[in-house]
Amino acid sequence: MTGYYPQQDPNQQPQGYVYYQQVPAAPQPEPEGRNGTQLVRLVLVIAAVAGLLTVGLGLVFILGNPEEYREPTDRVTLKNAMLPEVGRGGGPELPQAVPEAPAPLPPIAPVSPMTQPSSPKRLIIKRLNIDAPIRSVGLDKNGAIEPPPLANTNLAGWYRNGPTPGSAGPATIVGHRDTTNAPAVFNRLAEMKYGDTVEVVRQDGTVAIYTVGGIEQADKTTFPTERVYGDSDMAELRLITCGGTYNRSTRHYVDNVIVYATMTGTRLASS
Repeated sequence: MTGYYPQQDPNQQPQGYVYYQQVPAAPQPEPEGRNGTQLVRLVLVIAAVAGLLTVGLGLVFILGNPEEYREPTDRVTLKNAMLPEVGRGGGPELPQAVPEAPAPLPPIAPVSPMTQPSSPKRLIIKRLNIDAPIRSVGLDKNGAIEPPPLANTNLAGWYRNGPTPGSAGPATIVGHRDTTNAPAVFNRLAEMKYGDTVEVVRQDGTVAIYTVGGIEQADKTTFPTERVYGDSDMAELRLITCGGTYNRSTRHYVDNVIVYATMTGTRLASS
């Protein structure tokens, strides 16, 4: 921009205008801390955008894998655990459970539940030489948890309307004790003891590690429903199979064997 001023000598005729270059004002100093504030704002904006992208991608992944990442949408009142149609009987007998007694839990500090639910895919109990695949099961017409199919005697069943292993609450895994001519996945479940370790490998590549707090045998007619399936803020596990006397006329065991465990650790699954 240019400016001008007239000649100031009154005895002289105006000779025109003398032009000058306008001097720009000196730059004003930045307020103290302004640059730092702008940098913090930029970092916060970038973090917010990254967070939104992460949440969006996570939702797309979860919605694309509904069976892997889910929590139950309905809670069902269960009558008992399993009513298998075959069996041979025999095996160790355990003391009968008192229905009103609290669940036996190990006096070991539990770890916090995992934040992301994920379906189980494998059960490992090293002391019993169990390494079994897991499939989801629902309820039968009598309101009992369905046992897994007998075609694979090494197959365990996760009750899909309950918590996933690693989540808060009692996740439930069931299995056959035996068939008419062979032992099945939970044939030795009654041998479990306080302090034993149970591992559940999840679809997301994590492993929930549980410590056994106790084991009991319960009459199916007085099954301790609340103790087994009641809500809990901790990540717990129930392993259930049949036990007690085998009624050959009804082809049912009269009792259930129930193992109670609490999650005391986690790790990544081996590749």
